[in-house]
Amino acid sequence: MSVRGRHGCRVNVVDTPGRSRFAADFAPLPPGKGLGLASPGRDWQPRGMGMDSELQKHYASLLGIGSPWEIRTVELKLTEKKVEIELGWQWGADAQCPECGLKCSIHDSAPERTWRHLDTMQFTTLIRARTPRSNCPEHGVKTMTVPWAAPLARFTLLFERFAVEVLLASASVSQGCGLLGIGWDTAQEIMRRAVERGLDRRQLEGLKHLGMDEKSFKRGQSYITLLTDLEKSRVLDVVEERTTEAAGQLWGTLTPDQKQAVEAVAVDMWEPFIRTIQEQVPDADIVHDKFHVSKYLGEAVNKVRRQEHKELMAQGDETLKGTRQLWLYNPQNFSPKQADEFSALKDLHLKVARAWAAKELFSKFWDYQQEGWARRFFKDWFGWVSRSRLKPLIEVAQMLKRHLENLLTYLEHRITNAVTEGLNSKIQSLKSAARGFRNFANYRIRILFFCGKLDLYPL
Repeated sequence: MSVRGRHGCRVNVVDTPGRSRFAADFAPLPPGKGLGLASPGRDWQPRGMGMDSELQKHYASLLGIGSPWEIRTVELKLTEKKVEIELGWQWGADAQCPECGLKCSIHDSAPERTWRHLDTMQFTTLIRARTPRSNCPEHGVKTMTVPWAAPLARFTLLFERFAVEVLLASASVSQGCGLLGIGWDTAQEIMRRAVERGLDRRQLEGLKHLGMDEKSFKRGQSYITLLTDLEKSRVLDVVEERTTEAAGQLWGTLTPDQKQAVEAVAVDMWEPFIRTIQEQVPDADIVHDKFHVSKYLGEAVNKVRRQEHKELMAQGDETLKGTRQLWLYNPQNFSPKQADEFSALKDLHLKVARAWAAKELFSKFWDYQQEGWARRFFKDWFGWVSRSRLKPLIEVAQMLKRHLENLLTYLEHRITNAVTEGLNSKIQSLKSAARGFRNFANYRIRILFFCGKLDLYPL
């Protein structure tokens, strides 16, 4: 059925299965009569319908569409739960070169494209349009940009913004995909584009204290290396592997001026990391993280326990059986039963008890305010450990002595990799929720999306 409005605009009323009766096909408008946010321009109303230019104005407002673009058709497909909106370029309107902004003539139109938009009343909403191609005297024929979407994007700006908010708020990417009605690959593409925007906009001035640490990527000896901003609790960048070359690549995310501003880097005693920091930020202090030191000492205590347990079991003595956690846990977190059991163990003059005491004593090193007193403490502690005849502990003490200067820098900067460890825990949660990643590129995008504190939203 065809109905003609008072100004001669033709409306086709469709009455086929799966389509709403108000879906309309508007004929091209004469020059100067374009519809859009800027100039709605019509007041006709088809007979027997509530559908008129108000629907066009409604969607023009929702999309932010104005002259020279106009809403041509709005079609509701009930069975498909879909709304399709066709946009068109007003006849006679000038084109604009996307490279230089010069007004010029239209050469032709690019093939029709489709963009996903925000849902309309839970109906998937799609935008279709043929984008004009400008004929610029300087840059030649170029496809123009559209106001509702970024170049090469398959979604409108409003949909991308909403998708970013949903993905950030979801417990997992899978949950976000379900809420948005999109697939995993689509979500990954949205996150990739968001991360690219965020990295382009990121301001890194004022970097002062950084952290560098590795984390396992896949089972086996596969690692990633992270550079973190300790003051703002964010991941600056991630690279694959934990080699000198990889660490050097990681520092490429900073400009020479930004590197110059770095005062200290918290890092463990992994030599490739140390060499890279010395090369890339030679004026920055290296601060060996006290949590890594505690980890090394804890591992030494556990080695002593295993050796002693093996010796005692050979004699039929099960004193140390099932006590591993007692020597590794913080006694302040013990239950009353565990506290009593541990107290009894310490009174038995075990080798592991002496190793544990040495580990606990070293924690006082971090409390010193003056370097001289800290040096004296370390000298005394090192002498005691050297005479302990506990080989695993002696080996760690010798390692700490080699890196003493970078332990003492803690007294000035008071930084640790606790922030990095917290980010590592969040990254592990992302990894677990995703059940692993097919490649490092996807892993990196996910880390920067959730842990980079980037400005992810489209303009």
